[in-house]
Amino acid sequence: MSKELKLSLLVSVIVVTAILIDQMIKLYVATHFALGESIEVQSWFWLCYVENNGMAFGIEWFSKLALTLFRIIAIGLLGWYTHVLIRRPDVPKGYIVTISFIIAGALGNCIDCICYGKLFGYAGWFYGKVVDMFYFPLIHNSAGEVLFFRPVFNFADACITCAVGVILLFYMKELNKEAKE
Repeated sequence: MSKELKLSLLVSVIVVTAILIDQMIKLYVATHFALGESIEVQSWFWLCYVENNGMAFGIEWFSKLALTLFRIIAIGLLGWYTHVLIRRPDVPKGYIVTISFIIAGALGNCIDCICYGKLFGYAGWFYGKVVDMFYFPLIHNSAGEVLFFRPVFNFADACITCAVGVILLFYMKELNKEAKE
């Protein structure tokens, strides 16, 4: 089996596995929790059911349809970029793996946007909301208000964030080289 084929298979396994994990968690939360319901697992970790209509942290810069279409285009470009990277012998395998997690996370959230509105009956195709559930209220002030970490996120978001962090810490050389080319 060629190196390119092995890397392509690895990318496919990462993407499919991460999407399956993400969607299983989201579907469980969406079907077993009421919207807004929270369960304290530990004082520093809660499972919550919230829906995000926009991008990260609920930011809404575009119409929902434009945002969904942008995500689809971005995923296509990342897929093409990964294909190009796989064909180059000098690109570290770890860099390709991190890009794979970004693709998986983007696809996981895109599935929500494309399907969940129709699946759960509150909107049409391409107008769904992203299901978020992980909440880590780590630092509180004396009044008990959460100072850090307020965002509620999902597995797909974690895939993207961790992969970007790994790229910034370990693969800036690759990223700079790709940007120059």
